[in-house]
Amino acid sequence: MDFESKANDPSPRDNIEFAQPTTTRKPLQLLRDIEALLRRPTVATLAPILPPKLSNRFQVTSSLADESFKELAEIDLNTISDFELRPARILVGLSLVGFGALMILVLLLYLNTLHPELSTVEKIRQYWYQYIWFVSLGVTGMFVLGREAMRPMPKRRK
Repeated sequence: MDFESKANDPSPRDNIEFAQPTTTRKPLQLLRDIEALLRRPTVATLAPILPPKLSNRFQVTSSLADESFKELAEIDLNTISDFELRPARILVGLSLVGFGALMILVLLLYLNTLHPELSTVEKIRQYWYQYIWFVSLGVTGMFVLGREAMRPMPKRRK
């Protein structure tokens, strides 16, 4: 009987070559195509079921999405500089901080109005999970803003 493993045997299967794509599409074109493949059958399925007014709005929204994604797919991501993305990164950071703070306030309002019978310890014990999520969102936003503040500014030309 041969008890040695054959998994370690060298074989010609180690040098498998994978097929290369014939055409490379940009990520935004790929996003447009995948979104259209998902959206169009959904619209075709739901449009007959919906009321006529809502169905018309649904189809108009679908055609608007087609146009928007067509424009989006024409953007060349390689031409966007790091400096041009700075306002978007700042807005994302501020949004995370603001949403986290707002949700903590909503959680406190909820606990104080709908559960006044619970003690502070019981409130913390029951709702710690949500509190941690909202604090984590705020901390993430602060990290994004701190990272953006530490980025070197591009030198201005004279």
